[in-house]
Amino acid sequence: MSRATYLVTVSGPDRIGVGAELFEALNGLRGEGLHLMDVAQITIRGTLVLCAEVSAEGNVTREDLVTALGERSIEGEGMSVHVELVTPQEEIKGRRLLVTMLAPSISADQLGSVFHAIAQSEATCERIVHLASYPVDCYELIVLGPDHVALREALTDVAKSSGLDLAVQRAGLHRRAKHLVVMDADSTLLQDEVIDLLGAECGCAAEIATITDAAMNGEIDFAESLRRRVALLEGLPESVLDDVRANLRLAPGARTLLRTLQRLGYVPAVVSGGFVEVLAPLLDELDVTHYAANSLEINDGVLTGRVRGEILDRAGKAQALRRFAEEVGVPLEQTVAVGDGANDIDMLSVAGLGIAFNAKALVQEHADTALSVPYLDAVLYFLGISREEIETA
Repeated sequence: MSRATYLVTVSGPDRIGVGAELFEALNGLRGEGLHLMDVAQITIRGTLVLCAEVSAEGNVTREDLVTALGERSIEGEGMSVHVELVTPQEEIKGRRLLVTMLAPSISADQLGSVFHAIAQSEATCERIVHLASYPVDCYELIVLGPDHVALREALTDVAKSSGLDLAVQRAGLHRRAKHLVVMDADSTLLQDEVIDLLGAECGCAAEIATITDAAMNGEIDFAESLRRRVALLEGLPESVLDDVRANLRLAPGARTLLRTLQRLGYVPAVVSGGFVEVLAPLLDELDVTHYAANSLEINDGVLTGRVRGEILDRAGKAQALRRFAEEVGVPLEQTVAVGDGANDIDMLSVAGLGIAFNAKALVQEHADTALSVPYLDAVLYFLGISREEIETA
């Protein structure tokens, strides 16, 4: 029995009932051997494009389809219906990838560069979703290609040259199952470095900032840098910790990120090289129950200039992420880590998705993707959560 495939395209000013009319017309030919294979729709600024792929067996012809659609009076008031015979195409082999790109504003030139890289990798884009238009522009593409390594490399080069923040992830339901999101505190969840604020209280801010920068760039060991900086705090009254805590500034979008994660069933966590005495009250206020940080030694209400217990360093952060994942009950590939400094590299490498947030070049090299925008809630877009979902949550 002969078989033909047709693509039925309905386009024009959107109105109520168009979909019902189309599918009623197609259903009328079902008894004669017409089968619905696929459907796609998009509406932009009130303009509808609705496509249906159908397989016709037996005596159903293109003219039969046109007649059945015409009887439903779909056309009119600017709406048009087009029926096209589809010729077989060579199937592109491979698995699907999710490509998420964002920037303050994404231009046609930037999109052109991305699609050129996709084409050069012998891949094709199956779907485009506009996840957000503010405070950043964000698109998510579903891409099918045979060589994922080549595609990742090509897209990474495009991201660097065109100023896009871009992530490439394996497609599938597991992406929405990343239930644990672990972030650094200083210069990630917070705008500030807590140790620098403490340094300002003891009059040694410049010296502490110099050591901090060297540690962030990976020039000196974190544990050693922390000991040096904390030693400069010797003699400060414990009450200074309350003053510093009162002046902490959350990163733009931090509250939105945490609130959205919690309301959608994700678990946020904080792993910090800072100090639990400063962070714990703030995290309790934000309903973050999973956190780890260093602890200052205090005797008789005065800082001794020493750290109490084992220092939570680069390796310790990664270990804390593993511990939280076990407690929450998710595999490591379903975790996300966000950080900005060299101390976060191991944590970013261990997580299923490592995001370098306004980070040094060294850190970006070890992360799966980088965010250069100042909004921490942009992390949600890499989880496929749209701006509409964020506002609803």
